[in-house]
Formats: sequence, structure tokens, C-alpha cells
Amino acid sequence: MNHPGFFRKAGPFTLAEVAAATGAEVQGETGQADRLVDGVVPLSEAGSGQLSFFENRKYLPQLLATQAGACLVDPRFLSRVPAGTVALTTPAPYHAFAKALFLFYPEAIHSKAAEGGTEERIARSAVIEEGAIVEPGAIIGPEARIGRGTRVAAGAVVGYRVTIGRDCYIGPLASVIHALIGNRVILHAGVRIGQDGFGFAMGRTGHLKVPQVGRVIIQDDVEIGANSTIDRGALKDTIIGEGTKIDNLVQIGHNAVIGRHCVIVGQVGISGSTELGDFVVMGGQSGAIGHIKIGTGAQIAGGSHPKGDVPPGAVLAGTPARPFRQWAREVAAVQRLARRSSDDDADGN
Repeated sequence: MNHPGFFRKAGPFTLAEVAAATGAEVQGETGQADRLVDGVVPLSEAGSGQLSFFENRKYLPQLLATQAGACLVDPRFLSRVPAGTVALTTPAPYHAFAKALFLFYPEAIHSKAAEGGTEERIARSAVIEEGAIVEPGAIIGPEARIGRGTRVAAGAVVGYRVTIGRDCYIGPLASVIHALIGNRVILHAGVRIGQDGFGFAMGRTGHLKVPQVGRVIIQDDVEIGANSTIDRGALKDTIIGEGTKIDNLVQIGHNAVIGRHCVIVGQVGISGSTELGDFVVMGGQSGAIGHIKIGTGAQIAGGSHPKGDVPPGAVLAGTPARPFRQWAREVAAVQRLARRSSDDDADGN
């Protein structure tokens, strides 16, 4: 069964209505402003009836290949918009994108958890299979689904339309919203799943909140340590692959994709739209900037921070992260210099 989603979508809207809401200008032949779009979708996934946006030069190949019906774009890139896509020009495409999301998803400014105006701990529309256990003080939101053998501990919150599979454990005071969770998943105490991603269109007059309308998908056999946080996607989903193990106090940003059987140690930070392949290991207090790819089997040493894509199987250390042997030689060279300087001081030179 397809999931019905977490937010009501408005529309469709004409491009004239989109332009009025975003401050953009419709380009092209007469009559283009009457063209309808029914949603906001990433460049790589958009179809002829959908709106997208382009601002980051890294995604220029996606702009050139997009099938979007319309695209919010800086006038400097007008000539790069494909012939089948109507350009809506604006000097601030990301700001315009945020306003378009408000137009299509007017409720998305706030996350959805339980139902307002009721004292019921377990919503009547929730579906809880026989053999599931909901401890005292836990709250189950409307239309949530919880599988057989799952235990929801005291004080936990399972939000609106959240689906949790079988034989899972949702720890005390954990919160799960805007998420679909597989079987045999363990969420320890205080885990936060599905809150807003950190999305703001920055500007000199202030920072405009970008509605986050994606989800979190957690596949089977994942374990997530206490007080770790995983933000839901902006348009796409944040995904945690099968069998991945995440330590305490880890932050995973919106749209991140974590592969299967990864190991992510305490206090790691993974920025939005970063992708990890399978069997990646990230040591404690390491981190990854946004929009990079870390290849399958790569290892990032504790306290290290790659600034670009990491090849499969690479072993990196340092900040910025570089091949481990190179980093070790650099550390050894600095230590030798320090010893020479100390010896010179002792000799009075």
C-alpha cells in the first residue's frame, strides 16, 4: 500500500500564480503563464507538470537534462534552461523555491505529531497489531501503524501517519514523526526522528524558512543510539540503509542517504544531501560537509572531515581529510620539527 504522505498538497496552480507568490517572472511565449503545475520536485525527478528550481552550479548537469515543466532560475542561466521547460526568472531562486513550497504545502510550516484537542494517548485511527506493547505515557498519533512485537516505551511519541514495522523498540522519550520504519529497528532513549531539516534561504534582510516536506526512511535492522537526531528531507527522503548502526549524539541532516551496514560513531555530523555508500565507517567526532559522496567501504578517521567526494575503499584522516598514510607522514614530520626546535632551545641556539 502506498503511503498517503504527511502533508496536504494544494494546487494545481498556473505559472502566473506561482510567479505572483514567488516574485518571479514567467519567460517565453504568450500563454505560458496559464500553464499548470501540480507540485515542487527536484530537477532530476521533475516531470512536465511539475515545478523545480536551480541555484547551485554543482547541479548544472541536472538543469540541462531536466524534464520539469517549469524552473525557477537566475536570469544568468536562462539560456541553459531546456526548450521544454518554462523559465521563471528571479535573482534569488532558493528564496522563490521556499515561497513556492509555502504555496503548495501551506501546513508544512509545522511538523505533525499527535492530534490536537483530545486527551487520548492512543488515537482511535491508529492501527496497532496484536502483540505490540505501548507503555504508560507513550503517545500514538492518528493513522499511525505499529507492527507485532514492537514495544513503544514510556513517554515516547509516534506521530501522525508514522509506520513502524515488527519487533522494533522505540525507547523512552524518543520521538518519531514523518517517518517510515522497517522491522527490528532499535531507537534508544531520546532519539529524534523526522523533525524539520535545517533549511533556510539566507538573505541580508533575514532568513526565510524553507518548508520541509520529505520523510525519513529507516530500513530493517538499524540501531540508533541515545539522543541522536535524523532530520526529514526537504523534497526527497532522508534514508538510513539496512543494518546501519549509529552511536549516541549523532546528527544526520536532511536529504542525507546512508547506505547499508554503515557504522557511525558518537558525535558525528553528516550535513544535508550527503550520500554514504554501503559499509562506510565514520569515527567519533568526524563529519561530512553537504552534497558530497562517500564511496562504499570508505573509512573516515575520528575527528576528520572530508571536503569533497571520497572514493570507494579510501581511508582518510585529518582536516581537511586526506589519505591516511599522507596524514600520518605529515604528523610525523611536524613532530620531528617540534623536537628539533626543542633541542635547539635546549642548546641555547
